[in-house]
Amino acid sequence: MSKNVLVIGSGGREHAITWKIAQSPQVNNIFAAPGSHAIQQVVKARNVPVNIKDFKEITKFCKENDVSLVIVGPEDPLANGIADALLAEGIQVFGPSRNGARIESDKDWAKAFMDKHGIPTAQWKSFKNPTEAKHFIDNANFPALVVKASGLAAGKGVVVAASKQEACDAVDEILTQQKFGAAGEVVVVEELLEGEEVSVLAFCDGNVVKAMLPAQDHKRIFDNDQGPNTGGMGAYCPCPLLTKKGLECVEKKVLQRAVEGFKKDNIKFVGPKVLEFNCRFGDPETEVILPLLESDLYDVMTACCNGSLNQISLSWKSNLNAVGVVMASRGYPETSSKGQVITGIDEVNVRNNHVVFHCGTALKDNNLVTNGGRVLIAVSLAPQLVLAAAQATKACETIKFDGQQYRHDIAQKGIARAILQTGQLTYKASGVDITAGNDLVSHIKPAAKSTNRSGVIGGLGGFGGLFDTKAAGYNDPLLVSGTDGVGTKLKIAQEMGIHDTIGIDLVAMCVNDVLAHGAEPLFFLDYFACGNLDVDVAKQVVSGVAEGCRQAECSLIGGETAEMPDMYPPGEYDVAGFTVGAVEREHLMPRIQSIQAGDLIIGLPSSGVHSNGFSLVRKIMKLAGVGYKDVAPFSKGGKSFGEELLTPTKIYVKTVIPAVKTGKVKAFAHITGGGLTENIPRILPDDLGVELNAQKWKIPPVFSWLATAGGVNQTELLRTFNCGIGGVLIVDKNDVEEILKIVAPHNATTVGHVVKKSEEQVIVTNFAKVMEISMKQYVPSVISQIADKKQVGVLISGSGTNLQALIDSTQNANIGAEIVLVISNKDNVEGLRRAERAGIATKVISHKNYPNREEFDNVLHNELISAGVEIVCLAGFMRILTGEFTSKWKGKLINIHPALLPLFKGTHAQKQALEAGVRVSGCTVHFVEEAVDGGHIITQEAVPIELNDTEETLTERIKTAEHKAYPRALEWVAKGKVRIGEDNKLVWKSLKC
Repeated sequence: MSKNVLVIGSGGREHAITWKIAQSPQVNNIFAAPGSHAIQQVVKARNVPVNIKDFKEITKFCKENDVSLVIVGPEDPLANGIADALLAEGIQVFGPSRNGARIESDKDWAKAFMDKHGIPTAQWKSFKNPTEAKHFIDNANFPALVVKASGLAAGKGVVVAASKQEACDAVDEILTQQKFGAAGEVVVVEELLEGEEVSVLAFCDGNVVKAMLPAQDHKRIFDNDQGPNTGGMGAYCPCPLLTKKGLECVEKKVLQRAVEGFKKDNIKFVGPKVLEFNCRFGDPETEVILPLLESDLYDVMTACCNGSLNQISLSWKSNLNAVGVVMASRGYPETSSKGQVITGIDEVNVRNNHVVFHCGTALKDNNLVTNGGRVLIAVSLAPQLVLAAAQATKACETIKFDGQQYRHDIAQKGIARAILQTGQLTYKASGVDITAGNDLVSHIKPAAKSTNRSGVIGGLGGFGGLFDTKAAGYNDPLLVSGTDGVGTKLKIAQEMGIHDTIGIDLVAMCVNDVLAHGAEPLFFLDYFACGNLDVDVAKQVVSGVAEGCRQAECSLIGGETAEMPDMYPPGEYDVAGFTVGAVEREHLMPRIQSIQAGDLIIGLPSSGVHSNGFSLVRKIMKLAGVGYKDVAPFSKGGKSFGEELLTPTKIYVKTVIPAVKTGKVKAFAHITGGGLTENIPRILPDDLGVELNAQKWKIPPVFSWLATAGGVNQTELLRTFNCGIGGVLIVDKNDVEEILKIVAPHNATTVGHVVKKSEEQVIVTNFAKVMEISMKQYVPSVISQIADKKQVGVLISGSGTNLQALIDSTQNANIGAEIVLVISNKDNVEGLRRAERAGIATKVISHKNYPNREEFDNVLHNELISAGVEIVCLAGFMRILTGEFTSKWKGKLINIHPALLPLFKGTHAQKQALEAGVRVSGCTVHFVEEAVDGGHIITQEAVPIELNDTEETLTERIKTAEHKAYPRALEWVAKGKVRIGEDNKLVWKSLKC
């Protein structure tokens, strides 16, 4: 049965509600009063000339037009009793009664209501007398710096003062100068609370409460929360600052208690409410929440009215974030400028996962113009919050009107936490699989065990290998061996030409491992392998090894230098180390049986990344588009990335061995590959775990930059990097002070304690809280990089395998490109379905519908321009483009050809290669000119031709190469690393990392 709905209001919130409820198949007509030009453009919607202050007129309209549901957007009609009037006539209304609306319209009453029903809120007191209010501000035993007009003031009646004088001035403005009229007859003075404000809207049917996704509003007019309060300059959802557990707490202790309070006080309350208790949908939160709602909004709202909300399951779009940036007119929030012509909205609306909601616009002389303080809100949806924020901000750059103002930092408060919670980049994605390494150990244990002889203690998987000299016919000491390398940290040393510290890392990795068994390193051997021996480089490496041995107080007694030209290219080398240490049997560690809940954990600070996780580090460097010789933003001394990352691994021998010899250290773990979460369990009994508090140690800023630039979540950070702790000691709580004094040279601190094992054996509390503080400084540069993304259009004719490679690669927010449109000249091809599955706009433009190539190409051109396309990729597009088209897109049009140009141009390139008898073919990505396959070459990928190759087998192998080359070329073009200069020659920038 078709339903008719009336929406009361005219702003961005009502536009969003109308847009969402129009998606319900049950809704036939949506009436908007007074509505707006933008609301009337929504399918099913039209404005109606109903006076929203005349409730009898509204009731009459509803009856005459068979309205089944009235949705009230603004707070004023609710405060004036619109819901009471409609309900009295049997008309369902989504919104509370007049008494229920007091939760927002009367802050004095609302605060008393919260106190009465045990709803946690800031300390407060209300006043009508300004002198009494100011006396309270000056003498309260808490910071009484928040001053609010008790009535409705369009979101502007709150002053968060920086000083008592500013708070007193606000009291005078509201009570004495009557800035907000009747709304300011009473002021509420509140305690200033510290922390982030989060909005939690919830659906309510009078009994049941169902929370929506948490959102965060940005009230201040300027970036970094500067300037006066506004009705809201933007919002994002979901807000990661409120955890799932925190949301459950809000539902139980705030929302449900409020509903129960209304029931006890016999107050009818149906509709949404917010943490600060609005009685209606918040604005601008609504505009970022509703685009994420999967459920039918009409069903949810009617369930609220019918008291059947318990039968509704709220469903949300998964793996999406929404960010909305408000564009305001000149003078806002004090005044507003009307009548300014607005352009660019259509260009934004056609972008994938973008929508613009109109807060204050009008149509004048066939032009869309400004008509209020807050003009519109540009909303973008994306899998990563940082990407959604960048896209929403970029949308505001596209939309133009005189006097426009908007914030550039919407959602930045939550981006660091979002990365830590849901970042996608992993150590495995960079080519290192920790799990696979653990599996390998389990598989080779039987083979290793078969080589055992008398004297061997334990087996594989520990930090070092133990050998009992007494069991082998010698005296009492145990020998502990350790061997390791420094991984891809070597690549950075070689690129930087800094070779004298890598040897320290090599020694550190070996000797810190044997420390885990309480062993004092006795001697060390190194292995240096290269293609062609560079004596100077080798000397620097060995000098570093010698320095490491001095720090570890062990002897460098020998080594091996292997020169193998067939194994290593010029300039590359590899190193490995081997150490043997000794420990008295009585001091052998870990003493697992003695470890118990309550023991304390001492953390030894690291010097930085040390020597693990560098495959991931190098991947992040590439994603961030920075070079090792660039200045690192986290460097206090202005050092380059390479210099910072080559900081040597700390060697802990000189302090840990004396601590071990006291007999009061139960265990030591070297935090190496596997990070904190995988190394500490190696020294624990199976039934115990540890709880670390990240506020107890200093996390070096390099980790904050890596997390932000790479989008690495906290789980991956903790299982890949040391995160500031290079080693941990487990000691009895009664011995901790003595051991801390011994390891004091390392600035060691107590960082946690041993607990009974829960689901995770290593729990790190406050990690996100600490990290996000330092991560925030790097967020603007990441957003800036993403916001510079070029809009890409792809032309196809068939299955779209290269299109898929481009789609996959552009999921990486740092690639510098976003596919916004796919055009096919053939209908019903797989390439169109690939684009649709990825949520990319598609268009079929058949060349058969046009009399000549010129007209067809002109339609293509106009469609690309209207979608905001800046770069065009040809991916199996089986049409030859005209010279006019290629000229218009010169330097912005690229194609891939299945041969190494300039050989084998045109069709059947693979067949040409086979017939020519060449041994190598491949693919070429090139700029497109009018001449077929004649443009400048961007990149190539070689593919060997096998003796038994057919055209089909060679084609398949070249396709694999194409899927590497095409995304690489697109990134280079999008980021401006290659372009066609004015002299028609290629201009290259450095291809870093």
